[in-house]
Amino acid sequence: MHTIIAKQQLSPNVTRLDVEAARIATIRHPGQFVIVRQCEGAERIPLTIADADTEKGTITLVIQAVGKSTCGLVAMEVGEAIRDISGPLGHPTEMITQGRAICVGGGVGTAVVHPMAQGLSRAGIEVTSVIGGRSKEWVIFEPELAELGEVVVCTDDGSYGRKGFVTDAVKERLDAGGIDVVYAVGPVPMMRAVANLTRPYGVKTIVSLNPVMVDGTGMCGGCRVDVGGTTRFACVEGPEFNGHEVDFDLLADRLGTYRDFEEEASRESVNNPTSRCTGDTCRVGLTH
Repeated sequence: MHTIIAKQQLSPNVTRLDVEAARIATIRHPGQFVIVRQCEGAERIPLTIADADTEKGTITLVIQAVGKSTCGLVAMEVGEAIRDISGPLGHPTEMITQGRAICVGGGVGTAVVHPMAQGLSRAGIEVTSVIGGRSKEWVIFEPELAELGEVVVCTDDGSYGRKGFVTDAVKERLDAGGIDVVYAVGPVPMMRAVANLTRPYGVKTIVSLNPVMVDGTGMCGGCRVDVGGTTRFACVEGPEFNGHEVDFDLLADRLGTYRDFEEEASRESVNNPTSRCTGDTCRVGLTH
Protein backbone atom coordinates (compact mmCIF):
# COMPACT_ATOMS: atom_id res chain seq x y z
CA MET A 1 0.00 0.00 0.00
CA HIS A 2 1.22 3.48 -0.89
CA THR A 3 -0.18 6.28 1.25
CA ILE A 4 -0.96 9.64 -0.31
CA ILE A 5 0.83 12.31 1.73
CA ALA A 6 0.03 15.40 -0.36
CA LYS A 7 -2.48 16.40 -3.00
CA GLN A 8 -2.58 19.50 -5.22
CA GLN A 9 -4.87 20.60 -8.03
CA LEU A 10 -2.60 21.86 -10.82
CA SER A 11 -5.18 22.68 -13.48
CA PRO A 12 -8.91 22.06 -13.99
CA ASN A 13 -8.40 18.35 -14.73
CA VAL A 14 -4.82 17.66 -13.61
CA THR A 15 -3.97 16.61 -10.06
CA ARG A 16 -0.64 16.05 -8.33
CA LEU A 17 -0.32 13.24 -5.79
CA ASP A 18 2.79 12.72 -3.66
CA VAL A 19 2.76 9.11 -2.50
CA GLU A 20 4.98 6.89 -0.38
CA ALA A 21 7.21 4.68 -2.52
CA ALA A 22 10.66 4.79 -0.93
CA ARG A 23 12.41 2.17 -3.05
CA ILE A 24 11.16 3.65 -6.33
CA ALA A 25 12.17 7.15 -5.22
CA THR A 26 15.72 5.92 -4.60
CA ILE A 27 16.36 4.11 -7.88
CA ARG A 28 14.24 5.94 -10.45
CA HIS A 29 15.75 7.95 -13.30
CA PRO A 30 14.30 10.70 -15.53
CA GLY A 31 11.98 9.31 -18.19
CA GLN A 32 10.89 6.24 -16.26
CA PHE A 33 7.34 5.47 -15.21
CA VAL A 34 5.27 3.30 -12.90
CA ILE A 35 2.17 1.15 -13.27
CA VAL A 36 -0.48 2.13 -10.72
CA ARG A 37 -3.45 0.07 -9.57
CA GLN A 38 -5.83 1.87 -7.24
CA CYS A 39 -7.20 -1.29 -5.63
CA GLU A 40 -7.70 -5.02 -6.18
CA GLY A 41 -9.27 -5.60 -9.59
CA ALA A 42 -8.74 -2.03 -10.80
CA GLU A 43 -7.24 -1.00 -14.12
CA ARG A 44 -3.45 -0.76 -14.42
CA ILE A 45 -2.48 2.80 -15.29
CA PRO A 46 0.96 3.94 -16.52
CA LEU A 47 2.10 7.24 -15.02
CA THR A 48 5.39 9.09 -15.35
CA ILE A 49 7.40 9.71 -12.20
CA ALA A 50 7.29 13.51 -12.31
CA ASP A 51 9.54 13.98 -9.29
CA ALA A 52 10.92 12.14 -6.26
CA ASP A 53 12.08 12.94 -2.74
CA THR A 54 14.51 10.35 -1.47
CA GLU A 55 14.57 11.80 2.06
CA LYS A 56 10.79 11.56 2.42
CA GLY A 57 10.61 8.35 0.40
CA THR A 58 7.97 9.73 -1.96
CA ILE A 59 7.34 10.00 -5.67
CA THR A 60 5.17 12.51 -7.50
CA LEU A 61 2.40 11.36 -9.82
CA VAL A 62 0.62 13.85 -12.06
CA ILE A 63 -2.74 12.54 -13.24
CA GLN A 64 -5.01 13.91 -15.93
CA ALA A 65 -8.61 12.90 -15.23
CA VAL A 66 -9.78 11.60 -18.60
CA GLY A 67 -11.68 8.41 -17.74
CA LYS A 68 -13.25 6.39 -14.98
CA SER A 69 -10.03 5.03 -13.50
CA THR A 70 -8.12 8.32 -13.48
CA CYS A 71 -11.15 10.09 -12.01
CA GLY A 72 -11.14 7.49 -9.25
CA LEU A 73 -7.47 8.13 -8.52
CA VAL A 74 -7.77 11.91 -8.33
CA ALA A 75 -10.81 11.53 -6.06
CA MET A 76 -8.59 9.94 -3.41
CA GLU A 77 -7.56 12.09 -0.48
CA VAL A 78 -4.48 12.52 1.69
CA GLY A 79 -4.20 9.57 4.06
CA GLU A 80 -5.78 7.09 1.66
CA ALA A 81 -3.57 4.47 0.04
CA ILE A 82 -3.04 3.23 -3.51
CA ARG A 83 -2.96 -0.57 -3.65
CA ASP A 84 -0.06 -1.15 -6.07
CA ILE A 85 2.70 0.92 -7.65
CA SER A 86 5.13 -1.08 -9.80
CA GLY A 87 8.36 0.35 -11.15
CA PRO A 88 10.42 2.09 -12.14
CA LEU A 89 9.77 0.87 -15.69
CA GLY A 90 11.05 1.89 -19.11
CA HIS A 91 14.37 3.26 -20.25
CA PRO A 92 15.77 6.41 -18.61
CA THR A 93 16.00 9.56 -20.71
CA GLU A 94 19.00 9.72 -23.02
CA MET A 95 20.91 12.72 -21.64
CA ILE A 96 23.44 14.83 -23.50
CA THR A 97 26.66 15.51 -21.61
CA GLN A 98 27.31 19.01 -22.90
CA GLY A 99 25.59 21.75 -24.84
CA ARG A 100 22.12 23.29 -24.74
CA ALA A 101 18.70 21.66 -24.64
CA ILE A 102 15.10 22.71 -25.11
CA CYS A 103 12.39 20.86 -23.16
CA VAL A 104 8.95 21.32 -24.69
CA GLY A 105 5.86 20.47 -22.67
CA GLY A 106 2.25 20.69 -23.79
CA GLY A 107 -0.49 20.49 -21.17
CA VAL A 108 0.03 17.62 -18.75
CA GLY A 109 3.12 16.65 -20.77
CA THR A 110 4.89 19.47 -18.94
CA ALA A 111 5.00 17.22 -15.87
CA VAL A 112 6.83 14.62 -17.96
CA VAL A 113 9.53 17.02 -19.19
CA HIS A 114 10.17 18.17 -15.61
CA PRO A 115 12.35 15.17 -14.62
CA MET A 116 14.13 15.45 -17.98
CA ALA A 117 14.96 19.09 -17.28
CA GLN A 118 16.04 18.12 -13.76
CA GLY A 119 18.48 15.53 -15.05
CA LEU A 120 19.90 17.84 -17.70
CA SER A 121 20.33 20.70 -15.26
CA ARG A 122 22.12 18.47 -12.75
CA ALA A 123 24.49 17.41 -15.53
CA GLY A 124 25.38 21.04 -16.18
CA ILE A 125 23.34 21.42 -19.36
CA GLU A 126 21.79 24.80 -20.16
CA VAL A 127 18.04 24.14 -20.30
CA THR A 128 15.25 26.23 -21.77
CA SER A 129 11.74 24.96 -21.06
CA VAL A 130 8.98 25.94 -23.48
CA ILE A 131 5.60 25.04 -22.01
CA GLY A 132 2.06 25.61 -23.20
CA GLY A 133 -1.60 25.46 -22.28
CA ARG A 134 -4.95 26.63 -23.55
CA SER A 135 -4.95 29.49 -21.04
CA LYS A 136 -3.21 30.47 -17.81
CA GLU A 137 -5.15 28.00 -15.66
CA TRP A 138 -3.89 25.09 -17.78
CA VAL A 139 -0.19 25.91 -17.39
CA ILE A 140 1.55 23.61 -14.89
CA PHE A 141 5.02 23.11 -13.37
CA GLU A 142 6.24 26.59 -14.27
CA PRO A 143 7.81 27.30 -10.81
CA GLU A 144 9.57 23.93 -10.73
CA LEU A 145 11.03 24.39 -14.22
CA ALA A 146 12.06 27.98 -13.45
CA GLU A 147 14.47 26.59 -10.86
CA LEU A 148 16.26 24.72 -13.64
CA GLY A 149 16.62 27.41 -16.29
CA GLU A 150 14.73 29.78 -18.56
CA VAL A 151 11.01 29.13 -18.98
CA VAL A 152 8.92 30.39 -21.89
CA VAL A 153 5.15 30.09 -21.38
CA CYS A 154 2.78 30.01 -24.36
CA THR A 155 -1.01 30.09 -24.19
CA ASP A 156 -3.50 29.66 -27.01
CA ASP A 157 -5.55 32.68 -25.93
CA GLY A 158 -2.67 34.89 -24.80
CA SER A 159 -4.01 35.08 -21.24
CA TYR A 160 -0.54 34.33 -19.87
CA GLY A 161 2.95 34.46 -21.29
CA ARG A 162 3.11 34.83 -25.05
CA LYS A 163 0.18 34.08 -27.34
CA GLY A 164 0.66 31.22 -29.76
CA PHE A 165 1.98 27.70 -30.05
CA VAL A 166 5.06 26.27 -28.37
CA THR A 167 6.53 25.65 -31.83
CA ASP A 168 6.73 29.40 -32.44
CA ALA A 169 8.97 29.87 -29.41
CA VAL A 170 11.04 26.79 -30.26
CA LYS A 171 11.62 28.04 -33.81
CA GLU A 172 13.00 31.34 -32.53
CA ARG A 173 15.60 29.52 -30.47
CA LEU A 174 16.47 27.15 -33.30
CA ASP A 175 16.98 30.12 -35.60
CA ALA A 176 19.34 31.63 -33.04
CA GLY A 177 21.41 28.43 -33.15
CA GLY A 178 23.36 26.53 -30.55
CA ILE A 179 20.65 23.98 -29.66
CA ASP A 180 21.92 20.42 -29.41
CA VAL A 181 18.75 18.49 -28.56
CA VAL A 182 15.02 19.01 -28.14
CA TYR A 183 12.84 16.93 -25.82
CA ALA A 184 9.09 17.14 -26.46
CA VAL A 185 6.16 15.68 -24.54
CA GLY A 186 2.47 16.41 -25.03
CA PRO A 187 -0.45 15.63 -27.32
CA VAL A 188 0.43 13.70 -30.47
CA PRO A 189 -0.18 16.71 -32.80
CA MET A 190 2.20 18.83 -30.72
CA MET A 191 4.98 16.24 -30.68
CA ARG A 192 4.56 15.71 -34.42
CA ALA A 193 4.74 19.47 -35.02
CA VAL A 194 7.92 19.80 -32.95
CA ALA A 195 9.56 16.88 -34.77
CA ASN A 196 8.64 18.36 -38.15
CA LEU A 197 10.01 21.73 -37.05
CA THR A 198 13.39 20.45 -35.86
CA ARG A 199 14.02 18.09 -38.79
CA PRO A 200 15.31 20.73 -41.26
CA TYR A 201 17.66 22.05 -38.57
CA GLY A 202 19.15 18.62 -38.01
CA VAL A 203 18.55 18.89 -34.26
CA LYS A 204 18.04 15.60 -32.47
CA THR A 205 14.50 15.38 -31.10
CA ILE A 206 13.32 12.96 -28.44
CA VAL A 207 9.62 12.41 -27.78
CA SER A 208 7.86 10.46 -25.03
CA LEU A 209 5.07 8.30 -26.46
CA ASN A 210 1.81 7.42 -24.75
CA PRO A 211 0.39 4.27 -26.40
CA VAL A 212 -1.90 1.76 -24.74
CA MET A 213 -0.10 -0.04 -21.92
CA VAL A 214 -1.35 -2.85 -19.69
CA ASP A 215 1.41 -4.85 -18.04
CA GLY A 216 4.44 -2.61 -18.58
CA THR A 217 6.70 -5.56 -19.43
CA GLY A 218 6.10 -5.94 -23.18
CA MET A 219 3.99 -9.08 -22.81
CA CYS A 220 0.60 -7.70 -23.86
CA GLY A 221 1.85 -5.95 -26.99
CA GLY A 222 -0.60 -3.09 -26.59
CA CYS A 223 2.17 -0.50 -26.57
CA ARG A 224 3.44 -1.27 -30.08
CA VAL A 225 4.68 1.77 -31.99
CA ASP A 226 6.42 2.16 -35.32
CA VAL A 227 9.81 3.85 -35.13
CA GLY A 228 11.97 4.00 -38.23
CA GLY A 229 9.82 1.36 -39.91
CA THR A 230 10.38 -1.10 -37.05
CA THR A 231 7.86 -2.20 -34.44
CA ARG A 232 9.00 -1.18 -30.97
CA PHE A 233 7.43 -1.79 -27.56
CA ALA A 234 7.16 1.53 -25.75
CA CYS A 235 6.96 0.10 -22.24
CA VAL A 236 10.29 -1.75 -22.42
CA GLU A 237 12.14 -0.04 -25.29
CA GLY A 238 10.84 3.45 -24.58
CA PRO A 239 8.77 5.36 -23.80
CA GLU A 240 11.16 7.84 -25.44
CA PHE A 241 12.17 7.60 -29.09
CA ASN A 242 13.69 9.61 -31.91
CA GLY A 243 10.84 11.91 -32.91
CA HIS A 244 12.04 12.08 -36.51
CA GLU A 245 11.41 8.34 -36.90
CA VAL A 246 8.04 7.95 -35.15
CA ASP A 247 4.94 7.11 -37.19
CA PHE A 248 2.63 9.61 -35.49
CA ASP A 249 -0.34 8.73 -37.73
CA LEU A 250 -0.28 5.12 -36.53
CA LEU A 251 0.16 6.24 -32.91
CA ALA A 252 -2.85 8.58 -33.14
CA ASP A 253 -4.97 5.86 -34.74
CA ARG A 254 -4.15 3.31 -32.04
CA LEU A 255 -4.85 5.78 -29.26
CA GLY A 256 -8.45 5.91 -30.47
CA THR A 257 -8.94 2.13 -30.33
CA TYR A 258 -10.72 2.08 -26.98
CA ARG A 259 -12.48 5.44 -27.16
CA ASP A 260 -15.95 3.88 -27.16
CA PHE A 261 -15.09 1.77 -24.11
CA GLU A 262 -13.72 4.83 -22.33
CA GLU A 263 -16.92 6.76 -22.93
CA GLU A 264 -19.04 3.84 -21.75
CA ALA A 265 -16.96 3.49 -18.57
CA SER A 266 -17.21 7.23 -17.93
CA ARG A 267 -21.00 7.13 -18.29
CA GLU A 268 -21.14 4.21 -15.87
CA SER A 269 -19.05 6.19 -13.39
CA VAL A 270 -21.45 9.13 -13.60
CA ASN A 271 -24.45 6.86 -13.10
CA ASN A 272 -22.78 5.05 -10.20
CA PRO A 273 -20.50 7.64 -8.54
CA THR A 274 -19.96 5.56 -5.38
CA SER A 275 -18.16 2.85 -7.37
CA ARG A 276 -14.70 4.40 -7.48
CA CYS A 277 -12.59 1.29 -7.60
CA THR A 278 -13.63 -1.12 -10.31
CA GLY A 279 -11.76 -2.12 -13.41
CA ASP A 280 -12.51 -0.60 -16.81
CA THR A 281 -10.91 -0.51 -20.21
CA CYS A 282 -9.84 3.13 -20.30
CA ARG A 283 -6.65 3.94 -22.13
CA VAL A 284 -4.42 6.25 -20.13
CA GLY A 285 -1.12 7.50 -21.46
CA LEU A 286 1.97 8.38 -19.51
CA THR A 287 0.32 11.36 -17.83
CA HIS A 288 -0.05 13.16 -21.15
